[in-house]
Amino acid sequence: MVNSDNNIKTEETTIPTEVKTEARHHATKAEDTTFSDLYEQSLQEIPLGQVVTGTIVEINDDTVMIDVGYKTEGRLRTSELRNEDGSIEFSIGDEIEVFVDRKQEDELILSREKAMRMRVWKDIIKAYEQGATIQGKAVKKVKGGLSVDIGIWAFLPGSQIDVNPVRDFDRYLGKTFDFEVLKYDRKRNNVVLSRKSIIEREVSQKKQGLLETLSEGKVVEGVVKNITDYGIFIDLGGIDGLLHITDMSWGRIRHPSDNFSKGDKITVKILSFDKETEKVSLGLKQLNDNPWNSITERYPIGSSVEGKVVSFMDYGAFVELETGVEGLIHVSEMFWTKKIRHPSSVLTVGETVNVMILEVDSQNRRISLGFKQTMPNPWQVLAEKYPVGTIVKGKIKNITDFGMFVGIDEDIDGLVHVSDISWKKRIRHPSEFYKKGQEVEAVVLNVDVEHEKFSLGIKQLEKNPWDDLESRYSVGDAITGTVTNVTDFGLFVEIEEGLEGLVHVSELGQQKDKTFKEAYKVGDEVKAVVKNIDVKSQKVGLSIKGFEQSSESSTIKQYVNNKEKVVSNLGNILSGIKV
Repeated sequence: MVNSDNNIKTEETTIPTEVKTEARHHATKAEDTTFSDLYEQSLQEIPLGQVVTGTIVEINDDTVMIDVGYKTEGRLRTSELRNEDGSIEFSIGDEIEVFVDRKQEDELILSREKAMRMRVWKDIIKAYEQGATIQGKAVKKVKGGLSVDIGIWAFLPGSQIDVNPVRDFDRYLGKTFDFEVLKYDRKRNNVVLSRKSIIEREVSQKKQGLLETLSEGKVVEGVVKNITDYGIFIDLGGIDGLLHITDMSWGRIRHPSDNFSKGDKITVKILSFDKETEKVSLGLKQLNDNPWNSITERYPIGSSVEGKVVSFMDYGAFVELETGVEGLIHVSEMFWTKKIRHPSSVLTVGETVNVMILEVDSQNRRISLGFKQTMPNPWQVLAEKYPVGTIVKGKIKNITDFGMFVGIDEDIDGLVHVSDISWKKRIRHPSEFYKKGQEVEAVVLNVDVEHEKFSLGIKQLEKNPWDDLESRYSVGDAITGTVTNVTDFGLFVEIEEGLEGLVHVSELGQQKDKTFKEAYKVGDEVKAVVKNIDVKSQKVGLSIKGFEQSSESSTIKQYVNNKEKVVSNLGNILSGIKV
C-alpha cells in the first residue's frame, strides 16, 4: 500500500445504493415502467472486469457469498480470504472489495486476489509517477537480491538494499520496509524496488540538519560504524567522525577493537570540525579530567595500591590502577628468586593484585610497579637464617666453568666459586672432583641482599695451609719438588701435597742446547730455592737458577776453605823441618 502522505484511492463501483435510488426515481417519473423492470435493468449493468465493493452475506467452508447489487449474490472462494494460519479475518456483514471476474449462468464469479492485484498496480503506478513510497515485506533470497511482497512479487536488487554494500541478505528477511519504485512492466508483471534511494535521501536531510548544529566542544552521541588500527569511525547521524586511538583514553589502548564493537552507541566530544570538508575529529577521554595531572599526589613512590591486571606483554604485565591509569610490572619485579619467562605464568588477566609504586613519570604517563616488593624478601630472611660462617649442606644443582651452584634454601642456590673449592689443589673445572646431585658441605661466606648473591666455600671447612706457610718456609730455603705443569711462562712445582710454587722462565737456569720445555717434563724432580712467599695471594716463587748458583757458590767456598787448609798444613810441615 502507498504511505499516508501520498494516499491513492482505488476507483470503486458501489452499486446497491445507486441502483435502488435510480430505480425509485424512474418509478415516479414513468408510470409505464415498473420498479421491478428498472431494478432488473440496472442489475444487468454490473461491470465485468472491475473492482466493486460488496457485503459478505454468507461464509461456508468452500464458498463466500457476497452481495454486490446483482439479482443474486456473487460467489468467492473461501481460500482467498484465509490468512497464512488458515483463519479468516472477515465476518458476515463486512464490506469487502472484490473483482467481478465473469458471469456463470445467472451467478457472478468474484475474485479477491485479482481485486487486490488491481489495487496494488494502481498504487505502484501512482507511487512511480509521484515519487511516493510503497511498503513491502522481504520474503526470500533470489539471484542478485531479494523478493519482496508488496501485494504482488517485486524484485529488490542487492545494490539497492542499503547505501553500503550488503553481504548478508538473511538479516533483511521477514522485515517490512518502505521502498521506491525504480521501474515496472505491467505486461510482464515485473516491479523493481529500491530502499537505498530512501536511505540516501534521509541521510542527506539529517546531514544538512547536523551541519547546522555541529560545533567544537559540543558533546554528541553516535554509533560505531567502522574500526581500524588507528581509531574508530562514528556515525553522528549523516556525518562520520574519527575518534583516534590517542583520544580514546588517558591510559593505554592496544587496539580499538579491544574496547569497542560495531554498532556500539557512544558519547563523544567534538574536538575540531571543518564544515567545508565535513571532517570531524572526536574525543572520548576529553569528557573526563586528565588523571595524570595529579598522579604523583595520588600514587607516591613506595606506597602499596590495588589494581587489576588488564594485559600481558613478554616483558611484563599492565595493571589498571584507575580508569585511564595503568602501570607496568616488569618480569624482573614479579619474584625475588624465580626467573619469569612470561607474566602469564604468575598472573591472570582480570586478577586483582597488590603492587608497590616504584617510579612515576607523569610526563610520559608511565608508572613502574613492583609485585615482589609486597612480599617478604627471601634474601633478607636468608641472611638472618645463615650468618657468615654457618656450615650448611645441600645438593649440587649445576656445575659451570666458574663454580658450582648448591641448593641450600627453597628457590635460592649458593655459589661455590672454583677458587673456593680447595686450598691446595689447582682446580681446572669443578666436574673433575664433583658431580651434579652430589651432596656437599660448605661454609657461608657472604649473603649480599642488595645484589641477591649467596656465596659458599668448601675449602674453608679446613685450615688454610697458607696461614703458617712462612713458619715452614723462608726465603732462600732449598726445596725438592715435582713438576706438575709446564707452561709458556714457567714450571709449576709441587713442594708439598697440594701446595705449588712457580718457577718463572727467568728463574730456570741453563739448559744445554735445549728449550726449557724439552728440558723439563711433568713428573720430573727438581731442586730450587724459595725466592718469595705471598701468603695473601697464595703464591710461592721458586728459582732453579738460584739453587744452582747457591750450590756453585757453596762448592767454591768449600774449595777455597779446603785450599787454605792445605796451605796452612803445608806451612806447619815446612816450619818443622830444620836445615
